[in-house]
Amino acid sequence: MRYSHGGDIYTYGEVVDFSVNVNPLGMSEYVAEAAKRGIEKAGAYPDCQCRELRKKLARRQGLPEACYVFGNGAAEIFYTLVLAEKPKQALLPVPAFSEYERALNTVGCRIKYYETERKDSFCIDERFLSELNEETDIIFLCSPGNPSGAVIDRGLLLKVIRLCEKFQIRLVVDECFAGLLEEPEKHSIMEETASCPHLTVVRAFTKTFAMPGLRLGYGITSDAGLTEKMEQMRQPWSVSIPAQEAGIAALDEETRVREAGRLISEERSFLEEQLQRLGIEYVPSDANYILMHSGIDLFRELKKHNILIRDCSDYRGLEKGWYRTAVRRRRENQILVQALEKIIKEAGR
Repeated sequence: MRYSHGGDIYTYGEVVDFSVNVNPLGMSEYVAEAAKRGIEKAGAYPDCQCRELRKKLARRQGLPEACYVFGNGAAEIFYTLVLAEKPKQALLPVPAFSEYERALNTVGCRIKYYETERKDSFCIDERFLSELNEETDIIFLCSPGNPSGAVIDRGLLLKVIRLCEKFQIRLVVDECFAGLLEEPEKHSIMEETASCPHLTVVRAFTKTFAMPGLRLGYGITSDAGLTEKMEQMRQPWSVSIPAQEAGIAALDEETRVREAGRLISEERSFLEEQLQRLGIEYVPSDANYILMHSGIDLFRELKKHNILIRDCSDYRGLEKGWYRTAVRRRRENQILVQALEKIIKEAGR
């Protein structure tokens, strides 16, 4: 399998990794200890229903326990949902996370691509509403967007949700990066799932709690038929005991998540100011990453400084020259800025 996402430290070795967008505070000791306790329980099979995690998550989010489907990261939720629905026609705004398209390809789904524009921070706009009709079976949206980091306007998103209910279109909204927004509850549309059965919201513990190696994601929908089909499609023990234990513990980390949101907001402003000073074009972001553009091969040049960023030229809808960098702590962000200064200075010569 070709590695096409960020975080490929297995190829590039010892680097300062700006290619993945996880909580810059890292995994907490509290969550790590919970995962270790899960190892001690690994002589048994995992609870395929994730009962303890389900109960605690539902209580924290104020939603019914029955509306959750758990998986080995958000990616498994995307694939399982597509296998359960077997859509014939999809509408996919691009650029977007490649696993949406890959999941749709597993069932031979036809895909109509909707090209978003730089002036809209690569988000959908009002024009997107005219694309919705009875011919579409499924739509994937991401807010904040990947790779742009921009949040979809809530009013527009609610219009999309209503039209998808009208035309019976399965709408999948990826909120995997929403947990690290400064005001995540202001932007989430999880509550809409209660009254909109065609809406599925997907989230993951990966980014918010810096635990990508444990693989834990979930979907939320009030469509009982869909959850039943998804449970039938997925393998029963895809969520390990360490992942479940870590997830249960992570739900106690609300203060740490808020702290991370404030840090990200401050450090993102710092990085955007520095990019502007250096003359590097970027897309204003709401998330813990920034999409930028340069005529210099920043991926190649930063590797010489042992810094890894995400080359976004493989995103459908973007071309060579687009890169994504994570927002990390000040010391690490300064390392990135200093390397960029050197690269630009060398290019100027």
